Amino acid sequence: MTPGRTRGLSVALVATAGLVAATLNAQEVFRAGTDVVMLNVSVLDGKNRPVGGLSRDDFAVFEDNIPQEIGVFAREAQPIALSLLLDTSASMDSKMRVAQDAASGFIERLGPKDVAQVIDFDTMALIAQPFTSDHAELERAIRKTDAGGQTSLYDAVYVAFNDLRRVPKTPDTLRRQVIVLLSDGEDTSSHTEYEDVMAMSKRSDIIVFGIGLRTHDDPPQSGWNEAEWVLRTLAQETGGRVFFVKDAAQLASIYTQIADDLASQYTIGYRSKNLRQDGTWRRVVVQIRPGGAVARTKSGYFAPTKGR
Repeated sequence: MTPGRTRGLSVALVATAGLVAATLNAQEVFRAGTDVVMLNVSVLDGKNRPVGGLSRDDFAVFEDNIPQEIGVFAREAQPIALSLLLDTSASMDSKMRVAQDAASGFIERLGPKDVAQVIDFDTMALIAQPFTSDHAELERAIRKTDAGGQTSLYDAVYVAFNDLRRVPKTPDTLRRQVIVLLSDGEDTSSHTEYEDVMAMSKRSDIIVFGIGLRTHDDPPQSGWNEAEWVLRTLAQETGGRVFFVKDAAQLASIYTQIADDLASQYTIGYRSKNLRQDGTWRRVVVQIRPGGAVARTKSGYFAPTKGR
């Protein structure tokens, strides 16, 4: 076992009961209760480019097919808590330098109020750099990664989910929680099961962006279809995006697209018309009234349970 490697897999799954506060503009602070649903919404045009400048009236929100009244709306992107996950398994050896360059460029796009951590994963998941706003420390951690071992993708995602939930919340800011995950293959060594990862994704407000890297030089892998499905499902359930590339040189462009997406997200909140505290899953859909654009957000949430 490599010194300093930690899993952090003993934390129980606990659903966040509610949101504390969100700064929606320079004057207005919205305090949310357990019956308020907050959504981070990305809007893309037909060419997958972010769409800015929309107003509250351009959006329609449905919960279990029931229209909801939007009570909170902000165009300004809220600060981010980012967990940057890098696959450092042996198969990444020839791609590590390019992957490090691309990830470092992505870190430089973070704002002064954003915080990030770096997790690299091979046979184990390593928290290479805890949460910080220091870009130099984050880049240093990225540059120190090297390839070797198997692929503990699920363990890494599990650790990221747990760590993001522990990031301190400020009283006047709703900090978006984001995982950006780069991997070049299927999970081969995790102790965590896929079902555990998906359960956490459904009980969180964490957005997952997945990057699947598969180069022309790689030999065929029977498990790649499974890996592709995992990345795609995580992104779809959480309101993120997934990208598949066959050339590591494309990574810088992909990270740029993710940064642009995050920079143009809208914050939407509504008080659910369903007042039952029954703990059931409620599906959420956001639509854009003008044609030609598509809204993307988390697929739904679990209702609060009476007495909790």
